[in-house]
Amino acid sequence: MGRDRVHLDTNLRDVVGASATQLAKRDLRTVRDLLEFWPRNYLDPTRPTDFSTLAVGEYVVILADVRKAVSRPMRARRGSMLIATIADDDGHELDLTFFSKYGHEKNLVAGRRIIAAGTVSMFGNPPHRRMQLTHPEYEVLRDDQSAGTAFGEGPIPVYSQVPKMTSMKVAAAVDLVLHALNEVPDPLPVEVRAKHGLPPLSRAYTMLHQPRSTQEERKARWRMKFQEAFVLQAALAQMRHSSDAVPALRREAASGGLADQFRERLPFELTEGQQRVLADIRDDLARTVPMHRLLQGEVGSGKTVVALLAMLTVIDAGGQAALLAPTEVLAVQHHRSITAMLGPLAEAGLLGGATDGTRVALLTGSQPTAERRANLLMAASGEAGIVIGTHALIQEHVQFAELGLVVVDEQHRFGVEQRDALRSKADGHSPHTLVMTATPIPRTVAMTVFGDMETSTLSEVPRGRQPIATHVVRGNQPTWVGRTWERVAEAVARGG
Repeated sequence: MGRDRVHLDTNLRDVVGASATQLAKRDLRTVRDLLEFWPRNYLDPTRPTDFSTLAVGEYVVILADVRKAVSRPMRARRGSMLIATIADDDGHELDLTFFSKYGHEKNLVAGRRIIAAGTVSMFGNPPHRRMQLTHPEYEVLRDDQSAGTAFGEGPIPVYSQVPKMTSMKVAAAVDLVLHALNEVPDPLPVEVRAKHGLPPLSRAYTMLHQPRSTQEERKARWRMKFQEAFVLQAALAQMRHSSDAVPALRREAASGGLADQFRERLPFELTEGQQRVLADIRDDLARTVPMHRLLQGEVGSGKTVVALLAMLTVIDAGGQAALLAPTEVLAVQHHRSITAMLGPLAEAGLLGGATDGTRVALLTGSQPTAERRANLLMAASGEAGIVIGTHALIQEHVQFAELGLVVVDEQHRFGVEQRDALRSKADGHSPHTLVMTATPIPRTVAMTVFGDMETSTLSEVPRGRQPIATHVVRGNQPTWVGRTWERVAEAVARGG
């Protein structure tokens, strides 16, 4: 195929021929797939592999010097076999065994340096047991210590195993692709590459697969990591821009409303961290730009109370809030705890309920039909200011009177599409979004993965709350497992 016809989406069969069948078994089907199949490590062509690190049954790619090669007749059949002994710098030996010497005796000459690939096995009886590779693939390095046509003069790439294909054959396929590849579109703008000293994408591919030095390989990997973060940030920026393009309704805190009444009911004072985060959330809710905030904190740090106060603030301003939980168990747990915390404030219209209160609806996939229909009606009519559920909330027939806030519990359990599907239920405006997670996320990671969100962290536990104890028990120790269930029963009996 001509050079001008090979691009990243070209089928590998058009470039590497029959090797494409084996590469497809690792889901490597296009030129892009193969170029992004990075070497798992590299061999230093000037230093043989340390044989003491090899394990029986392990597929290895090693570099070593041929110490000697001996052929001898086979006992069980006609012909001669060849045993080439290779060695590392410390004198450890390994045999390459071929049951036909022809084609190998001229290549495996004492003093030559080779790359060999195969599965390590043992043969012989103690104390004369020896490691060997049986019928390994190999390639002889040239006298100047560089390898054949598939390698340059620098580190030698070692690839993860492809069925019926050695690392050298993968390198040969990559070599064909690199020689046939036309200039490729680069997702990094020229000015960004220049500012950070990054090579073009096509050059980076060559530096990864055929580096001239360790420094060159590291530079190429850094460029690829930079690209991944840059593309993700660009996508998040586009997402934020598109969501901000649809304005949100201002949901300002109302004095004496449900939020204030709930705070008066609390048997404890909010921590300074909770008050600070709540103030930030209320500032966000009072804007016409939709809130996108990530609230992280350990289990027991009081995230749910802060989220509930945010939901009540929205209800006071005439809107509704939806809480999306990853599992039915968690959705039911949220419904039970929020209803209990609100008390009469969650019993509007019921005997003993607060006259200016609201209702809390629960929607899950396993609800009885009558119960589900009643909760759907409360959500659609606006009677329920808070609607809690699983993926069932995203279904088309679930309607809200005026959805003003979406609270997502454990963001990593939901895709962006699911979050957006729920946000789309706000008719004519964009609801505010609050995401909660108990997974500790360093600030730098949060800025990358949640780049479309502001990040708030609750780092202190409310006063009087017992710390959460975490224990790891090995499943193969029955006594410990039995005691684990006893501890669970004890905690439940205490109301935990």
